[in-house]
Amino acid sequence: MKKNVMYQIICYILIGILIFLDQYTKHWAVVRLKGNSPIIVIDKILEFSYLENRGAAFGSMQGKQSFFIILTFILTVFLFYVLYKVPKTKYYLPLTVVVVVLISGAIGNFIDRVSKNYVVDFISAVFIDFPIFNVADIYVVCSMILAVILLTFYYKDEDLSFLFIRRKKNEINIKKG
Repeated sequence: MKKNVMYQIICYILIGILIFLDQYTKHWAVVRLKGNSPIIVIDKILEFSYLENRGAAFGSMQGKQSFFIILTFILTVFLFYVLYKVPKTKYYLPLTVVVVVLISGAIGNFIDRVSKNYVVDFISAVFIDFPIFNVADIYVVCSMILAVILLTFYYKDEDLSFLFIRRKKNEINIKKG
């Protein structure tokens, strides 16, 4: 029991640290970049430039903040459920890490949407003309890619049975009989 509680506490601390890093970098972007010229990190490759994103990924669905707030809330509640239910073993550590990082990214952008009515983006991959993004976006994209890899190649369907509500043995026996 103590092991499970410590495991959860560590997960929540990591979520807090990742959210702090996201919010700190966004605060830095507001202070240093808003109203100023972009900061060139690596010429023609990477720069920091301020953008207020009122949409979703790649600026799609502009002005749908209420929808994103509700969707993010529902998904985050589900992810906390997964985090609570995932077995606390080495085998499930990759899944736990993915869920922790995904929760952090979702909450990082959720904070912006609720407090500012937009998301602060500032990282620009100039060399591929990619839309401007932020640290929380990196968390979400990387964790989703890893989730797809894990769910496709590492975990089997029965490995995820912990997510489903289990019926009592009596109910199963009654149906069999």
